[in-house]
Amino acid sequence: MFQYFSELSPVLQALIATTITWILTAIGALPVLFFARVKKQMLDALSGFAAGVMTAASFWSLLLPATEHAEEIGIAPAPIIAVGFMCGGILLWVGDKLWERLEGKRSAEASPGAEISKKSTSRRRSAMLVFAITLHNFPEGLAIGVAFGALSYGATDAALTAAIMLAVGIGIQNMPEGMAVSLPLLREGMSGKRAFFFGQLSGLAEPIAGVLGALLVMKIRLLLPFMLSLAAGAMIFVVADELLPEANREPRGKTVTIATLLGFAVMMFLDMALS
Repeated sequence: MFQYFSELSPVLQALIATTITWILTAIGALPVLFFARVKKQMLDALSGFAAGVMTAASFWSLLLPATEHAEEIGIAPAPIIAVGFMCGGILLWVGDKLWERLEGKRSAEASPGAEISKKSTSRRRSAMLVFAITLHNFPEGLAIGVAFGALSYGATDAALTAAIMLAVGIGIQNMPEGMAVSLPLLREGMSGKRAFFFGQLSGLAEPIAGVLGALLVMKIRLLLPFMLSLAAGAMIFVVADELLPEANREPRGKTVTIATLLGFAVMMFLDMALS
């Protein structure tokens, strides 16, 4: 199976990998079909594990290859990688600010003096929630696409495994995201089937972004160091701003910390063992 997958084009590899992360988003949304409330301990541990995998992958799968590719094409790596890394974080920061503005509008609509109907307000809340998670999923899919697209310039088993592990880490993170969308929709009054549908729909951006990222780095090699570092910045922003603060709460803080270390160790071991 690994041999067959390694012989596919990077674009097709990216499409398959991001389709799997989309499926994992759907798996995360599945519980709404059966339960109205779900314990968060397992999801917090999974988030911690994903944070560790993504942190390690950001270096070995994105920043380190970005440095190597920049040197190969005669570009000074430090400035372009630093700028790309910050741009990745800024991209998600802008998304967060946009969400805050939408959240403010939602709160105003829900105020006692609002004339809008309760049903219409509920629909707007649902639409904004799905949009917010979808906005975050796009750069994650882009990161996977960039990692696979980079293989077109010299694929090794270690590089392919690193790209796969990056997709695994993002896929694990998508499971609680799928639930993060679907459970509030359920509380807004949606049926379990509709809440599941919109929960999994938020992951659709990843296959689109994955193919786009792979095509960009394959067609324009000069973009590769910047795109890799941009994706790394986006990943670290997700880890620092969303995964760990959300998951690392008492009384489960130590569990999440251990899961984060485990995720990092797994990614580090696989990369070092195969390099």
